[in-house]
Amino acid sequence: MAERADAARNRRAILQATEELLTRFRPEQISMEQVAAAAGVGKGTVFHRFGNRLGLMTALMQERAFALQEAVEHGPPPLGPGAPAGERLLAFFDAVVDVVARNKGLLAALGHAVAAAPRPDRDHGDAHPLHRAWWAHVQALIAAERPDLDAEVAADVLLGALQSDPVLRLFERGEGKRVAGAMHAVIDALLRGS
Repeated sequence: MAERADAARNRRAILQATEELLTRFRPEQISMEQVAAAAGVGKGTVFHRFGNRLGLMTALMQERAFALQEAVEHGPPPLGPGAPAGERLLAFFDAVVDVVARNKGLLAALGHAVAAAPRPDRDHGDAHPLHRAWWAHVQALIAAERPDLDAEVAADVLLGALQSDPVLRLFERGEGKRVAGAMHAVIDALLRGS
């Protein structure tokens, strides 16, 4: 069932207001009342739509992650289709690191739920659909560049690294550039076979 136009407009306004508030406050300092006032909607609308602050923050993170997925599927190269697999792989991880780095406070409030995806089981069957899509994308790019590798495990290793506690602590300390540099070095070595 399609979302009503007014409901979609309210959702966008609420998420935009939350994003604006996050530029000035940590997630735990933002109340549902503040969001409602900033969005120009009733407090009940925010609670009805998102349930609580965690639900609102989760929806915002998912919105950002789905925007990245849209760029992967339909955006310009090298993130989108049309570039060599190795370039796309580097661009993808640059984009993921950027999303995480820009949203470190939000991610901390979500209990380290990177890109709103739970840690998957080995076969990815119970993983969030977005995580499954990202894993499949990374795995396919690795397989295209290095058919001699176990691309499934390599994809698990690369994506899992971004969900590890030490790496998440680096993001919390504002060290996203260090993470990006390390990811580039690892991916370059993986693709070169050294």
